[in-house]
Amino acid sequence: MRHAPINPKLFIENRERLKQLLPPKSLAVVNANDVLPSNADGSLPMHPNSDLFYLAGIEQEESILLLAPDAFDPKLREILFLREPSEHLKIWEGHKHSKTDAQKISGIQTVKWLSDFPTIFRQLMCEQECVWLNSNEHKRADVGVETRDVRFARECQRQFPLHTYHRLAQLLHQARVVKSAGEIELLKQAVAITEKGFRRLLRFVKPGVNECEVEAELAREFIRRRGKFAYNPIIASGANACVLHYNQNDQRCRKGDLLLLDVAASYANYNADLTRTLPVSGRFTRRQKAVYNAVLRVMRASIAGATVGKLHRDWQKESQMMMNEELLALGLLKKSDVKKQTEETPACRKYFMHGLGHPLGLDVHDVGFNTVPFAAGWVLTVEPGIYLPEEGFGVRLENDIVVTADGPVDLMAGTPVEAEEIESLMNR
Repeated sequence: MRHAPINPKLFIENRERLKQLLPPKSLAVVNANDVLPSNADGSLPMHPNSDLFYLAGIEQEESILLLAPDAFDPKLREILFLREPSEHLKIWEGHKHSKTDAQKISGIQTVKWLSDFPTIFRQLMCEQECVWLNSNEHKRADVGVETRDVRFARECQRQFPLHTYHRLAQLLHQARVVKSAGEIELLKQAVAITEKGFRRLLRFVKPGVNECEVEAELAREFIRRRGKFAYNPIIASGANACVLHYNQNDQRCRKGDLLLLDVAASYANYNADLTRTLPVSGRFTRRQKAVYNAVLRVMRASIAGATVGKLHRDWQKESQMMMNEELLALGLLKKSDVKKQTEETPACRKYFMHGLGHPLGLDVHDVGFNTVPFAAGWVLTVEPGIYLPEEGFGVRLENDIVVTADGPVDLMAGTPVEAEEIESLMNR
């Protein structure tokens, strides 16, 4: 693991949160992610399973976590199964967790090798009544590739067809969407690394640099601080900014262009999510600044509006009404456009066509339910934008916030965003 060690108290508390949601006589199973093949004998880098990390802090392939809070044998109420280390693995793949390693990381005292799994799993299945199996239930997930969890569920139901099966994801989403103090501290570290990278760019960006050079500067700053990219970076100059998920990142930044940066760091698997828009020449034109400040006003008002008890859809509608007013003032909408809008097609959609924000955490588009009101402990992104392909630029701004009982807390309050501050730092 690249990050510094994490106090296992975090994972112990997370397991307790899940156990409180499980009914009596339950057995829950969480698998590691697959190591995915690429081409020839290659494979993609291992990406830890977010649910397994949330519950145990484990990032190693093929690991399995069993939770059976009512097991007759107290030693079998929490069990972590791992690949058994060997000299062969040590030579070819490097260090694998010993049982002591895993105990220190997770706080789980019963650690077994995978060879013990079939016997212990059968013993627990014979004791318990409700079986909770995991799957990726994110609404926007692409499930074309069969996961380890899905294969396990199929085999489990084949061997034990008379058990009652339940969806563990529903409980994990409920637990994970509310961030603990320990999780927020890790998110703050990701935010701090992101801010360092962004401030580096304020001294670097100028006419003639390539988008890929900008990406390289961020990579240097993130990696040297034990982080990595939270997602594929969007480094979009000029009209490229109007492509919402642009990731070509190979064009020259030209004088007079705006450069949209949707890029952030991940630390200990917790992700920041930042968007800023810079003037390549160090100064906004009058038109660019007018659009920029319109987006900034909507972002600030939307941050203030992210309060306990509000539904995501209502929060989104509020931002759309504010954006309508800004677009009217910019001459991009007419009053007749606003009068003709419907609930499904607000007038601003031509220029602001995406969502206002999403939950953030172990996944960039983190798990949670947009159908329930915001609660204290939710972490959200706030990212309005205006895109003007006919004028050759787009502006998006994005901060990460924590919803609290006393109002929203902006985790990125220290990251420069005012147009004048951006210009000042770029020309210092």
